[in-house]
Amino acid sequence: MSMHWAALSTDLACDSSLPIDPSGVAVWALQYTPRVARLDQAVLLEVEQSLRLFGGEDRVHQFVEAGAAELGVTRLAWAPTSLAALACARVGIRDGFAAPLARMLDALPFGCIDAVNAHGATLARLGCKTLADVRKLPRGGISRRFDSQLLLALDQAYGLRPETYPWVRLPEAFSARLELPGRVDSASALMFGARRLLVQMGGWLAARHCGVSAFTLHWCHDVMRARDAGDGGELSVRTAQPTQNVDHLSRLLSEHLAKVTLRAPVGDLLLGATEVTPFREESRSLLPDARLTGEAVDLVLERIEARLGKKRVLRPVLSEDMRMEWMNRWQPMNAKRPATQVRQVPGPQPTWILKTPLKLDVRDERPLYQGPLQLLLGPERVEGGWWHRVKDSQGEQRSLNVARDYWVALSQHAGALWIFQQRLPKDAAASWYLHGLFA
Repeated sequence: MSMHWAALSTDLACDSSLPIDPSGVAVWALQYTPRVARLDQAVLLEVEQSLRLFGGEDRVHQFVEAGAAELGVTRLAWAPTSLAALACARVGIRDGFAAPLARMLDALPFGCIDAVNAHGATLARLGCKTLADVRKLPRGGISRRFDSQLLLALDQAYGLRPETYPWVRLPEAFSARLELPGRVDSASALMFGARRLLVQMGGWLAARHCGVSAFTLHWCHDVMRARDAGDGGELSVRTAQPTQNVDHLSRLLSEHLAKVTLRAPVGDLLLGATEVTPFREESRSLLPDARLTGEAVDLVLERIEARLGKKRVLRPVLSEDMRMEWMNRWQPMNAKRPATQVRQVPGPQPTWILKTPLKLDVRDERPLYQGPLQLLLGPERVEGGWWHRVKDSQGEQRSLNVARDYWVALSQHAGALWIFQQRLPKDAAASWYLHGLFA
């Protein structure tokens, strides 16, 4: 089974202005996959089963990379195995799928895999510089001279043995702490660190399918504070409705912090979600979710019918009738389709049909519609319907029999038209009608 791993290196690849909490990054990553693991100072994500859910490989890469950048992680890589992804991240290679796995790993220094680097001094004395050099050593000699973790890590990185991890569990409540790199004297300046905590909370909310309606930002005063300044302060923010929108939460918090005056410099921030509400997943769209591509049309229509009620969703069914007005009829979705085979109608069929044919003027025995019409193709004779009787406004039965000769005509201004001529009764003038238009 193919795998798709991402590795976020939080030790070597981070924004130095703010420290990165690997635990917070791991909780944030749970919004994309439940398979998130911690390995030393790195966070590993297995996203193979989430690619379709989020719209494909490119979209998942965009989401994860954009969020990781906001969390300060600048070294991130993708590869078929977790250790290969971590090795790529440490040497600055973003795409571990760009080359065959073995060829890509062979060129890397052996120090990019921790279990191999633990024996770096000995391997260097043996003349090894890259992972390819280590793999060239006899496996029997490696297993006797080094611990079993070296061969295991190599095999796992190259996809020869399965990788197993204890997965990170999503906490029931959200609380995250951030140590600021220096003393902050202005409340507005706290937003730089608070934004990172809000991004972590947004990931936690998405993973829990919840929205926050109230959260609290605590700040702790620096130890070198005045005696009457107190230990710190806090600010609670409420929203009109539950939300996961980090940008909206950041704007609200920024507006509130602009009104706060700090009593002493701040050294630490603590963010907690105090009121959380589960989202009710009720789609109001009549169309399938754009992320669920490839769904059968019949299944979509059945769901729409269940939502709107029976007789609100109809399907067109061809009838055994050559007359255009009655060639198609509408029936409910669950109605049985007719078993009869409909005959093919001769000649081209228009895209649009007028509900009531429009009678045309005639000049010199030629029909007119925005000018004289040029007859291109025809006639195609349609006749029948003597059996079709309806009651008129006086309650009397009348036949819907038709006798028409259809033509494809060309108008200089209106394009291709579908017109017909009534079969001529004795001693009557020709009658022409517009019945359809070709798109």
